[in-house]
Amino acid sequence: MALARALINNPQVLLLDEPLGALDLKLRRQMQLELKRIQTEVGLTFVHVTHDQEEAMTMADTVAVMNAGVIEQLGSPVELYERPRTTFVANFLGQSNLLRGTVHGSDATSVGIEVEGARLHAPRDADTAQGADVGEVWVGIRPEKIYLAAGGDDTGDDSNTLRDGAVVDVSFIGVSTQYLVRMPWGQQLTVFEQNTGARDRFRVGDTVDLHWMPGHTFLLDASQDANAGVEHEEDR
Repeated sequence: MALARALINNPQVLLLDEPLGALDLKLRRQMQLELKRIQTEVGLTFVHVTHDQEEAMTMADTVAVMNAGVIEQLGSPVELYERPRTTFVANFLGQSNLLRGTVHGSDATSVGIEVEGARLHAPRDADTAQGADVGEVWVGIRPEKIYLAAGGDDTGDDSNTLRDGAVVDVSFIGVSTQYLVRMPWGQQLTVFEQNTGARDRFRVGDTVDLHWMPGHTFLLDASQDANAGVEHEEDR
């Protein structure tokens, strides 16, 4: 009813301040699609304020991620998710694995990085760390972009590879399985794998290698806080 009363005045812009916050998950997702349908039908600009990252990416053509009253990044959901410019955006929109690395060179299309002795590559347009060709960076990779393989297996492609991880936790969450993998230097990385049934799940204690395509790598300035934007349980 409130939405109908607002629309009857034919405004140029409609502000929705967390309109779905009180709904349960299933109904909220249904209403997200309904609001998108209404917005398309009436042709108005909706400014939708939400703390729900998935809701923002589902509904918006353009997302503005704000931190302490300042816009950290503005762009399409795909742009912000695939190419975050700050650690806050990388952690706030979904989850990210951030590894400290050192840039050791670049060419017209790619940037070379060393992470704990492993040589990795990122696309040149991912070099958002002030365009530097040397120095420390955060190397970012989304959990669902990583392919787990049994330790020592060769994928036969040009993927980035981190070897000798140990599975320390396996969580079945329906459509996917979440793995926590402890690397030899002690850092734990998160990996999501779709439950397609194509292969057996790994178990706690298995030795695994992590592979991902260089194009899925993004780089961030190492002076930023790697934990910025991480949502802790007490924040929920």
